Amino acid sequence: MNLLDPTALAMLVAFALLLAGLWLRRRSGTPQQTVADDTLDTVQAWPPQAVRVMTLGERQAYEILRRSLPGHVVLAQVPLSRFISVPTRFPYSQWLQRAGRLGVDLLVCDFSSRAVAAVEVRTSDESARSAKRHQRLVEVLRAAGVTVHEWNEDNLPSVAEARALFFPKASADAKHEVAVTPGGRTMLPVAEIQELLVDGDNTDYGQLEPVPSAFFEDEDPRLSRRAA
Repeated sequence: MNLLDPTALAMLVAFALLLAGLWLRRRSGTPQQTVADDTLDTVQAWPPQAVRVMTLGERQAYEILRRSLPGHVVLAQVPLSRFISVPTRFPYSQWLQRAGRLGVDLLVCDFSSRAVAAVEVRTSDESARSAKRHQRLVEVLRAAGVTVHEWNEDNLPSVAEARALFFPKASADAKHEVAVTPGGRTMLPVAEIQELLVDGDNTDYGQLEPVPSAFFEDEDPRLSRRAA
């Protein structure tokens, strides 16, 4: 009986191992890495459909903020990359992947559009992955000096309670101050303009400009080609 030479035997064993590896990979359902196809049309390949920007709980929280902070701008679903600037000594794309694409539910800005606070509307059935993503978002915001308020969509604060969160001193003073007319009639306290402002409203409007919308595309030209 003729035996295979060592070289042929080694090739046979390697081929058998390769087939076994491919079979096990197919059985385990390991997803294949998606390869970008620049020939796909953005609209035809992914037919767009307009949907709501906010959930019901977020819309209710938005209305509370709008009524409690009349001197401010309230924005919804703003990505961190739009209002958070980071140094570029490390690749910006890595930061964007880690945190830049995360978005705040509601962003409170002063009259000059400077971000001063964020409101996150949490749910009781939040997944572990969502909680971890939220924690990363909060860490970035607090490191940037942005105050974060976390509200439960099943127990949202009232307009007065929300106002007290942003202006605790003004709300406490308003409870003790009662205006009386010359005729002896009690008047409801009216908030002065100082109470409607937060630190930064009266500063120079030549402050930090917002991050350009195409900033990341400028860093990575491949994205601009794909977006086309």
